[in-house]
Amino acid sequence: MNADTWLEDTRTSYDTVAVSYADQLREALGARPYLRAALTLFADLVRATGEGPVADVGCGPGHVTAHLHDLGLDAFGVDLSPAMIDVARRDHPHLRFQVGSMTDLDLPDASAAALLAFWSLIHVPDDAIPAVLGHFHRVLRPGGPLLVGFHTGDESVLKTQGYGGHPMRVHVHRRRPEQVAAWLGEAGFTVEAQWLLGLDERAPGAVLFARKT
Repeated sequence: MNADTWLEDTRTSYDTVAVSYADQLREALGARPYLRAALTLFADLVRATGEGPVADVGCGPGHVTAHLHDLGLDAFGVDLSPAMIDVARRDHPHLRFQVGSMTDLDLPDASAAALLAFWSLIHVPDDAIPAVLGHFHRVLRPGGPLLVGFHTGDESVLKTQGYGGHPMRVHVHRRRPEQVAAWLGEAGFTVEAQWLLGLDERAPGAVLFARKT
């Protein structure tokens, strides 16, 4: 699969489901206390490092960006899907959102105090991960925190519909935390903590707390 194909499939799929996706996830954090705790800890780490803009990369409809803002962070969102950005701007008009790809992240070097990739790497193929993490490292300030959330496992599945039965074409990659940690280390991050989540669920997850070194 070449880069243009998976990026275009991802963009088209999320343009298609943007409104229904936002409707389903708008209150999702309310039922996820451990995810809220992870975001609260992330906010504490950002404040301890120093104030500044926090990039939510792969922000979707902006519900996590808004939660970070409510925690006191200067959060803004970036997403590949123009329709998702339209929904984010509609639902959160007081926040900043921009269309962009994490494979070619259009942010200045060392411009972000922190960065979040919350289940937004799950459609990125393995061979593109190093370049994406390289962009994360480039845009972060020295010592800046990074929080990465993802599905755990060993398989990749093709998702052909979702969020109300709309057609999609995206591969969902489930990864072992040690593999993601190894990629982060190779990209110049130090992994400081790992949380496993929903171990009894159909799609368990993990969050890794890392820092630019």
